[in-house]
Amino acid sequence: IVILGKTGAGKSSLANTIFGEDEFKIYHTLSSGTTKCQANTRSVNGRRITLIDTPGFFDTHRSEEELKPEMVRCITECAPGPHAFLIVLKVERFTEHEQEVIKKIQENFSEDALKYAVIVFTHGDQLPEGETIENFVSQNKNLRDLVEKCGGRCHVHNEEDDYRSNKFQVEELLNTLDKMTEANQGRYYTNEMLQVVKRETEREEEHAKKSFIDRLLIRSAGVATGALLGAFLGVGK
Repeated sequence: IVILGKTGAGKSSLANTIFGEDEFKIYHTLSSGTTKCQANTRSVNGRRITLIDTPGFFDTHRSEEELKPEMVRCITECAPGPHAFLIVLKVERFTEHEQEVIKKIQENFSEDALKYAVIVFTHGDQLPEGETIENFVSQNKNLRDLVEKCGGRCHVHNEEDDYRSNKFQVEELLNTLDKMTEANQGRYYTNEMLQVVKRETEREEEHAKKSFIDRLLIRSAGVATGALLGAFLGVGK
């Protein structure tokens, strides 16, 4: 699961809530605290999950050119591809700035990524009393269109909630991810760059395997033993 969003949206905090522990460091500054992609794997409610936290888009202290290498590294971290994206937005007015964030996500990952995405709104305590997240979304056409492109999948997260509430929110989110993955027939998101990474990884693995076998064959006590060992390990002449 790759977590995306603008600087200060609460990506690292959401990742910690999902894991139920402070695995990702949180910075209370105007600039992005997460400067490099960070991946961690944990068991959550019977599921083995890898979360990849990413630097925020539109960091006040970093140029877009500086962020690009990290987004590329994010892609290589999750090769052959992620099963899901969490697009993190704060409960606040959906301005042109937020719209630009979504545009940047689509530029880096393509619009097809939205088929694998869930919108998560942080700072749920900012919702007026009695207002649902669905009603909040419906008030802005651009936001409404975005959620529709994500198959209507959206959740709200309030980091000020107690442990029991957070646990319930996480289970609801994971259930949505399960249904989305099932609808996608277990496929992961991929694009041209991920395909290149996958091919290079396979090539390196094959090269490493051949080198290992070559060393074993050289050390073998005879041709027959070497041929037998090669056949056993699935390596031809």
